[in-house]
Parts: sequence; structure tokens; C-alpha cells
Amino acid sequence: MVTSENRAEISLMVVDDELFVRNITVRILNKLGYRNVDTANNGDVALGKLISTETSYDIIICDLNMPEMDGVEFIRHAKESNFTGGMILLSGEHQRILETSLELATAQGLNVLGALAKPLKPDLLEELLDTYRPSTKEKRHFIPQEAISEDELRAGIEGADGEELMLVYQPKVHIQSGEITGVETLARWQHPERGILGPGAFIPLAEETGLIDVLTHQIYRKTVRQISDWLLDGIFLKTSVNFSINSFADPNFAKFIVDVTEEAGVNPEQVILEVTETQVMTNAFDCLEVILSMCFKKFGLSIDDFGTGTSSMAQLKSIPFTELKVDRAFVFGAAKNSGARAILEASVSLAKNLNMEVVAEGAETREDWDLVEQLGVDYVQGFYCAKPMPNEQLLKFIEKWSGPH
Repeated sequence: MVTSENRAEISLMVVDDELFVRNITVRILNKLGYRNVDTANNGDVALGKLISTETSYDIIICDLNMPEMDGVEFIRHAKESNFTGGMILLSGEHQRILETSLELATAQGLNVLGALAKPLKPDLLEELLDTYRPSTKEKRHFIPQEAISEDELRAGIEGADGEELMLVYQPKVHIQSGEITGVETLARWQHPERGILGPGAFIPLAEETGLIDVLTHQIYRKTVRQISDWLLDGIFLKTSVNFSINSFADPNFAKFIVDVTEEAGVNPEQVILEVTETQVMTNAFDCLEVILSMCFKKFGLSIDDFGTGTSSMAQLKSIPFTELKVDRAFVFGAAKNSGARAILEASVSLAKNLNMEVVAEGAETREDWDLVEQLGVDYVQGFYCAKPMPNEQLLKFIEKWSGPH
């Protein structure tokens, strides 16, 4: 992390076609203690310096709208050149254009520190520069993994013990009380040779081979057994389990859920059935019949990844959801992204008008927490509070939990 003591050691390049802006930026950097500052008047010149063996830059401050090679094209070339330093975007364009460019650079895997509007404000620039770290940002998501074989999948989910299929739980924190009141169940695969694998290694295979329902049923059985064990230990956690919306088209689905839940001695009100918003019902009539049956039994019903699909309004109108989970794309960094914040605010307002509780997924910073609290969100689920973890680790985490930091 950059400190006032090591700023003189940091190498920067300012890329802007306006001489006045370049000079002002260099002057600001010098006043902040940065001594090693280079400049370029367009993307072509900057790229030439970037790929030269004689130069190495820790941070690049790049304007977006430049002649010859604009900042967006330069971002792509910087990625192709394996630039791993920090990137700050600068522009006098509309704020939405700046935010979209920021998302593009982030999606390409660059170590983006942030984006600033012109005219440049020294305090905001200093704040972004201070967040720079030499290493690339930690990846939150599973990298692509080689899928397990169909035989391994069948053995793991149809076997007597099913030990290969393991569950982890991500806490959901009630914002007003600061307490962990629930969890979401997530599946992992314990491979004897390759270790713990993410869902990408087996979920798509289960869908391709027609084993997704068998897999989902096994996950649910394990989940309610875990809930039962928690209850015996005096631990009450409202628990979410993911299902395909089309699972509800099978009349036997409701019987399966009810029977397994009752056998485990679990109250249906403690279970939330979670469906992804991007999925579309193939048989609306049958789905709604089963959904209503589950609602009469007092199971919770949640719409996940809200805002990422095209069927949101129709499904909210048709299905009596009790909970809405706003996708992380509209939560993480929303305090500094006007577009994401607008969608987040609208989602919260919509849910409240429909008497639904709201969960903000993907909160990773204190700023994220403060914003969703201000907007009236009920629960937070994200790395700011806790990552998904096995049961043993979860119990220790809950015991030590003292609220958000």
C-alpha cells in the first residue's frame, strides 16, 4: 500500500492529449510526493512506452477521450501487454460513460484503482493512489475448472454417504441488529485428488446429463439435516437453498420438500427456497400451483440475482416472493457508481412496496454496507461480513462475531 514515505519510489505515467491537463496532473503528483512521473499525449505514445523494456510503470492515469488511440483502446492494449500495475481513468465525459469504462477495464482483469471526472481534484486522486498495491486484486470467484466425470458425479450424489458433495454456508447479517440470522447453502465437490472444486466443475455437467434434480435433492437433504443438527445445539439460522424455478413444475417436488423437511423435524418457516431471476418458467401454470402450495406451508421464497435478467417484473407480479436478493453487480461499489446505485435504490423501493425483505449480495466494503443500510436493506451477504465456509468454521465464526468492522 502507498504511504507518504514510499511515494517517491512509485513510477507513474499520465496519458492525456491536453498539455494543460498533463502539466496540472504532474504538478499535483509532485506536491503529493511522487517524483517519478512520465507523460504521454495519446494512447499510441503511452503504449510504446509501456511495452518498452526500458520503462516500467506502477500506475497509469489515463484520459478516455483522446485522438488516434483513445483510452478505451489503450486499456485493451494494456491488458494484452500484461500490464499488472494500477490504472486510474480520467475523463470530462458524462459520468455514465466514465462508469461504463471503469466496468470495462475491471472486466478485463486490470488492477483498476478507480475513475475520476475532470477537473481533477487532488484529494480524490490522492485517495485512489493510496489504495494501490503491487499485487493484483484478489479474485473472488472460482477460476474455470475441469469438470468431473459423469461416473464421478453419479457416484457422488447417488452413493450411500455422498461425501464428495459438500456444503458450505455464507452468513446473512441482519443490518439493524448486526447479528447473523441466516445463511445461504452453497455446494462444493470434495474430489479425492483435485481437492475442493467449485460449482462450475459439476453443476453444468449435472444439467447436461439430466442429474440436476437428483443433485438438488441431495443438497436439500444434507441442508435440512444440518439445520436439524443446529437446532439440537440451540442454533437458529434461517437457511436458503437454491433451486431451478422449473423444479416447481413437478407436482412431486412439493411433496419431496415437505416430507424431507418434516422428517428432519425442521419448521418450514426456517427454510427459504431460492430461485434465480434469470431463469424463465417453462410451465407457468404448474409452477405457480406448486409455489402456492409451498407458500401455504410457510416456506420462504426468494428471487436471487435480481436485476440481471429480463423477466423480473413479470415474475414479481406472478409469484408471491417473500425476499428479494439484489445482485452484487448493483451493490459492490454502488456508492461511487450512479447507475448501480439507481438500480439498487429502485430494487429496494420495489421490494418494500411488495412487502418483501431485501438482501444485498456482494457487499465487500464499509461503503457498501453504509449505503445499503441507508437505503433500508434488511440483510447483507458478502465478503465484507464473511465468505462461504464449512459448518465447523461457521460455528466458530458465529461465536466470535461481534458485528461489522
